[in-house]
Amino acid sequence: MTDTADATGRGEVVVTGADGFLGSNVVRALLSSGYRARAVLEPGRETGTLTGLDVARARGSLLDPGFAAEVARGASGVVHTAASTAVWPSRIPSMRALNVDAALRLARAAKAAGVPVFVHVGSASSFEWGAKELPGDERGGYGSARFGLDYLDTKREAQEAMLALDSPGFRVVVVNPTFMFGPYDSRPSSGEMILALAAGKIPGYTAGGRSFADVRSVASGVVAALGRGRGGQCYILGGVNLSYKEAFAAISEAVGARPPGLRLPGFAALAYGALGSSLSRLTGKPPKLSLAMTRVSLEGQYYDSSKAERELGYAKGSLKEAVVAAAAWFRERGML
Repeated sequence: MTDTADATGRGEVVVTGADGFLGSNVVRALLSSGYRARAVLEPGRETGTLTGLDVARARGSLLDPGFAAEVARGASGVVHTAASTAVWPSRIPSMRALNVDAALRLARAAKAAGVPVFVHVGSASSFEWGAKELPGDERGGYGSARFGLDYLDTKREAQEAMLALDSPGFRVVVVNPTFMFGPYDSRPSSGEMILALAAGKIPGYTAGGRSFADVRSVASGVVAALGRGRGGQCYILGGVNLSYKEAFAAISEAVGARPPGLRLPGFAALAYGALGSSLSRLTGKPPKLSLAMTRVSLEGQYYDSSKAERELGYAKGSLKEAVVAAAAWFRERGML
């Protein structure tokens, strides 16, 4: 791989997790912005999210130090989206190996290879969330430490280590997306909420809420961070702050379903989460909802993207448009 610039003056950007939900949207945003992309993919994995795109492909494991060094050579930038997002069982050693160790190994390899910019995708939950009237921003402390979710813990650890690598000649920027909807959600991940609401499988809503973002807006923000992000800085890439009641109503309207009308008491939600955790310990199968996940769902996880809007030109998308695009993608594949 070389860093020879194309006609726009922009070179080839390595994207890890390029066939994932965010990664595949980042690849499209890069191509639309005049970059070339090299997609780093797991061996044997086919999601169909990159079909028809003119991108170079490199297959291998980021857990392999030799592969990490190879994919970094000659790049004009690296966007690292790959991560394990499993939330069960607790304390998975392989999660830290990928989310922290492999991420740092790749960043160090990129620095050694003379790559000028490295954009690491973190999580908005690495910062304290706030109320709708005063949402959290990049100045907050670690908002999710008390919940004991490995994914959030490892993303925070990786973020702090990444920022420490920023130096003259090696610009490290961390972007922190909130909860995303949109197309190319092949697993699906967040799209499970859309599918469940469309099928009438969500009986009620809890007291909490989130910042709901359009994945395409987030992907554009990632590309903006590649060119304009300040080294050693974090940028929350969020969307609209809605309670679960408001979000479920908006999503249900977008897919033509009836929204759940029952507000679930906190004690009932916690009991359901505790049951899910207990059953998973017995069966070894991941729960649909664990106790830790339920505790998070009772919180108002609201965030402010003003810094990204100011410095990156970030534009928050529409929840309705994100859900409509996701639903269309699911329908094309017979999932909805």
